[in-house]
Amino acid sequence: MKPMTITEKILATKAGKDFVQAGETHWCKIDRIFTHDPCSPGVIGIFNKEFGEDAPIFSKQNYIMIPDHFVYTTDDLANGNLVLMREFAKRKGVEHFYDVGTPDYKGVCHVAMVEGGHVRPNELMLGTDSHTVTAGAFGCFAIGVGNTDAAYALGTGEILLKVPQSIKVQIEGKMPDAVSAKDLILFLLGQLGVNGATYKTLEFCGSTLEAMGAEERMTLCNMATEAGAKSGIIAPNQASTDYLRALGLEPEEGLQADEGANYIQTIKIEASKMVPIVAKPNSPDHSARVTEVSGTKVNQVYLGSCTGGKLEDFRAFAAQVAGRKVQVPTFAVPATQSVFNDLIKEKIAGVSLYEILQAAGVLIAPNAGCAACCGGPKGTFGRVDTALTVVSTTNRNFPGRMGNKEARVFLTSAQTAAATALMGVITDPRNLN
Repeated sequence: MKPMTITEKILATKAGKDFVQAGETHWCKIDRIFTHDPCSPGVIGIFNKEFGEDAPIFSKQNYIMIPDHFVYTTDDLANGNLVLMREFAKRKGVEHFYDVGTPDYKGVCHVAMVEGGHVRPNELMLGTDSHTVTAGAFGCFAIGVGNTDAAYALGTGEILLKVPQSIKVQIEGKMPDAVSAKDLILFLLGQLGVNGATYKTLEFCGSTLEAMGAEERMTLCNMATEAGAKSGIIAPNQASTDYLRALGLEPEEGLQADEGANYIQTIKIEASKMVPIVAKPNSPDHSARVTEVSGTKVNQVYLGSCTGGKLEDFRAFAAQVAGRKVQVPTFAVPATQSVFNDLIKEKIAGVSLYEILQAAGVLIAPNAGCAACCGGPKGTFGRVDTALTVVSTTNRNFPGRMGNKEARVFLTSAQTAAATALMGVITDPRNLN
């Protein structure tokens, strides 16, 4: 048997084969699929046309519906999407519909899928959003798909896939203080560019990954898509396994790449030499050391999204601002309701993260969700309505991404965002006293 990458092993299993290799095309059985509010109406429309309104879906348990992008809004079109989702979920008996405004509501789909127990090692998962790749942090081959592929998979439980080539990203060593997974992925994007991994898997490995927590690993995989990657994946470690067990799962052992597996490229990063990184406007691959842009005046700071709104991000941000005051409007949006609840439970020196943020002058969203990461309708919490300079922990800084097309958005880690909020200019978090 020829050696295989993690991706090839998973897709071989889903294709019912002993061996597959990059470049081959196979029909693969899916384990799970989710759709969110921007894409659900399109998926539903195609499904109804091609299979019939009365046709069953492939699984009532393994189709998950998650509104998250344009929720808690008065916008009629956005609310119309939710109505369509409710009607379809009821008609098909969907067991996991995390409807907005109910106790079941979760928040951003990528973090919600993990929290809901829908992500497991060695599985094939589809989602109607490019950041579905986040689930790769747990050894899951997770990919974003368009409405047509999603509708077909929803009706058949299968998808036709070309096996992607893999790029090995080997990260070794201990990361310095004030450096996080967000800095690592921004640095990598600077090397690869936004097209450098098109239809390839970024397979992360190395001692740094072995020591890294589950949520930081999620950040790495999350932004693999910013390099054009089909997926990002990491073989599970103890931290990611424990994370799933805390959710009530008992995950099977994650697959490992074989020695001698075929990678089209190997990128090596020495973590101990890393420094805080930013992505300058207007692309995630415009990487620079934070020292190169230090002193740049900002008008707003934003903490949130599937990339930068997890509990670990809030911990890092709160640790920086504790006992201080932000100098510019600073918006914080927990990725999920669970993260929101944990802000109240978690404490630093006896003070909850929520209280620390409030005392620092941070504006905290009343509800979890995507909020201003993708702009959203007018009135969206934290939306950039004018040509501001913004520091954000989100994943994209294309023109208009957070609202105004003339806004200048710098992408950073939570630590750098916190230091910047405190000083009113882009600030190296290592320089805070």
